[in-house]
Amino acid sequence: MSDTRVYLLDCGTMALDQSYMFLDAGLSGQRRFPVYGVLVEHAEGKFIFDTGFDAAHIRNVAAFTEPQQSAEQTIPGQLHLLGIRPREITHVINSHYHLDHCGGNKYCTHATTVCHRCELDVLKAPAPQEELAYSDISFAPQIRQAAPDVAGDIYTPRFETLSGDQEIAKGVFLFETAGHTAGHYSLMVRLAHRRPMLFTADACYAQKNLDMMCIQAGNHDPAQALKSLQRLKDLAQQHDAELFFSHDPESWTGYRRGPAFYS
Repeated sequence: MSDTRVYLLDCGTMALDQSYMFLDAGLSGQRRFPVYGVLVEHAEGKFIFDTGFDAAHIRNVAAFTEPQQSAEQTIPGQLHLLGIRPREITHVINSHYHLDHCGGNKYCTHATTVCHRCELDVLKAPAPQEELAYSDISFAPQIRQAAPDVAGDIYTPRFETLSGDQEIAKGVFLFETAGHTAGHYSLMVRLAHRRPMLFTADACYAQKNLDMMCIQAGNHDPAQALKSLQRLKDLAQQHDAELFFSHDPESWTGYRRGPAFYS
C-alpha cells in the first residue's frame, strides 16, 4: 500500500480586524490571513478537507474581508498543480459550512460530500445572525427549499452526515470541536514518516488564539468554542500531533504547500 500524502491547497487570503480574530484581547488593526484546503491522498480515496472561498461570492456579500485569490488558488487551479482533476476527488469533507470553507465544493462533482449532521441542519435554515456566514450554497443550490429529510440538489452524487468522533479512513480522523459552529469538525491524519497532522479548522484560527486561550468573535456557542480550544490542546498531547491552524499568517509561512506534500 502506498504511503498517505497530505497536500495543503493555497486558496488565497482574506482580511479581518484583530479585534474579531482575538476576542476581548485588546488587539486591533487589520490582519491578512491565509485560507486553505487539505488534500489527503490515501489508499481509500482522495479526500479534500475544506475548499476555500469563491472570490466572486465573497466580493458580493462580504467585500470588507478584501479577498485575494488568483486563478491558480482556486480548487481546480490547485489540483492542476498536482496533476489531479476535480472529478477524481472521492470525498469532500467540510469542517463547517461557513463561506470561506466550502467555496470550492461545487467543482468536485463526483465526490461524496461529508459533514456533521448538525452542520447540514444549520445550512438548511441558518439563524438571522448566521445567514452571511452560511451564504455560499453554490454546491447545494436548492438546499433551503428542500424537504427536511433530504439534502437538496447537491452537486455531488452522494451526501453523508456524521456525528461524534469518526475514523473515516484508516488513519484519518474527524474530531468534534463544536462552538464556532454547531457541527464543527477538526481533522487528524496519521502519516508514516512524521507526527500526526491535526488541522484545527476554525476551532482555532492561530497559534496566538491557543497561547492566549482566546476565541474569535462570531461563534455559535462561545463557551463551547473555548472548551474546543482546550480539546485541541488535549488531542495534540494525546496523539503527539502537530497542530495546523486555519488562518494563521505566521504559521502559514512555515507550512509546505502543494505540489509539495507531507507523508
